[in-house]
Amino acid sequence: MLALEEEMTRMETLKVLKITKRFGRLNTKFYMPPYAGQALWKQGYEISVREAVKEIQLAGNVCDCRRLVAGGCRNCLMREICGRLQNAGFNSAMCKSKWRSSLDIPSGEHTYLDVVEKSSSKKGEVRVIIELNFRAEFEMARASEEYRQLINKLPEMFVGKVERLHTLIKILCSAAKKCMKEKKMHMGPWRKHKYMQAKWLSTCERMSSTLPLSTGYSSRPLSRPRASMLTVDLLEDFPNLHCTAVEVV
Repeated sequence: MLALEEEMTRMETLKVLKITKRFGRLNTKFYMPPYAGQALWKQGYEISVREAVKEIQLAGNVCDCRRLVAGGCRNCLMREICGRLQNAGFNSAMCKSKWRSSLDIPSGEHTYLDVVEKSSSKKGEVRVIIELNFRAEFEMARASEEYRQLINKLPEMFVGKVERLHTLIKILCSAAKKCMKEKKMHMGPWRKHKYMQAKWLSTCERMSSTLPLSTGYSSRPLSRPRASMLTVDLLEDFPNLHCTAVEVV
């Protein structure tokens, strides 16, 4: 039985190495467990974020912005997580990056979280990036099997230093480019290396004065929609109707 397990482990290792070789500079550090060699992660960033996400999902789906979205909207979720990290003593903030269009990529913007901590080394402050939907940012509908295996190795959520994120973006964009070339597909500008870099590594506005929402996202009661005589019967017969009523003046 032990020999069989060892053989399965060996075969899995060879499979990983095959993917690694296929996509060039991808090395075994990519497949290390999240906490291996990551000193900052030992401070509890990822644990704090995951616990916050779990508690928020259990609390309910109603956002402060009143969007009824399964699991809550992204902005409200980030606000809540950021507030909880701040309450735990971390220098956390919501970051909004914006970039202009160029010959290579279109303009765009992206919002994510970060934590900035003072370092004892000469490097000064250390910045940790938190991206809640990291794996989804690189997924493709018509990806090759090799690329799909590579993406499945990614964590759903990224929590790590800027340097590590920079390396991952370079590797994944290179793999995406190779995948699309093999499948003879056009590579959209939003999948290019420069575009993905701009999301997390370009100049951003850091909004640290984020106020946490209460449990269940919103402590503000939803106001009753105003209705005219034209819509009162509809609201009584269809209580789940979400169309905004028009007030007659």
